[in-house]
Amino acid sequence: MKIGLALSGGGARGISHLGVIQALEEMGIQFSIISGTSAGAIVGSLYSYGYRPKEILEIIQHVSVFKSIRPAWLLTGVLSLDGLRDVLLSKMPENNFNKLKIPLFIAATDLKKGVIKYFDNGELVLPVMASSCVPAVFAPININGEVYVDGGVLDNLPVKPIRDHCDFLIGVSCNPISADFDVKNIRAVIERSLLMAVNTNTLNSKTKCNLLIESAGLHKISGFEIGKAQDIFEIGYEYTKKNFSLQDFVLKSA
Repeated sequence: MKIGLALSGGGARGISHLGVIQALEEMGIQFSIISGTSAGAIVGSLYSYGYRPKEILEIIQHVSVFKSIRPAWLLTGVLSLDGLRDVLLSKMPENNFNKLKIPLFIAATDLKKGVIKYFDNGELVLPVMASSCVPAVFAPININGEVYVDGGVLDNLPVKPIRDHCDFLIGVSCNPISADFDVKNIRAVIERSLLMAVNTNTLNSKTKCNLLIESAGLHKISGFEIGKAQDIFEIGYEYTKKNFSLQDFVLKSA
């Protein structure tokens, strides 16, 4: 049976994907194809390349977020993802989809055309950067003359490109919304608003998954709290171990 894995965006919360994958691996789950948006694109690319979940966690923990983003001073965004590019190139020097051990689709939003684009061949790192490019925060990414921003704007759980390529599809979303929201500052309000927006565009995608994993406890984590990487990893791991077993990943007969 071919098992697909779709990984959502979610900033630092996306680190929980690594915990989920670690738990699934321990159950004996192997993936035939993967898709990802934003944080899910970063995790998906490194995992598809061959890094294990805990190795990716170490990469995140030892690469300061301040080294991965740089001032851009552009009208289109205040920060540059050049630092992220350098990290990804150092870890995946071949920089090509055809060097991945597991087929991968990366979702990014074509800003001019207003449509979603799924990358699955050619240069790898630029599409990952484009998929992670939060509008107004990071300068948009130019790929072959087209301008791209975060895939989460239109598809934060990219099941569409891989649904027909697998028998069983696991969706992993890291953006649960809790009712105990505290309006403490403008950043919290903006993040909450974005969270609701991306959750809306995942509603249809979630229905196309055979199984959805959305770890409880992530609602307490900001998408900016990368310093809590180990805790976020553990949330995904413990939730998956506690709530799922190998029997859950079997197609049910009609």
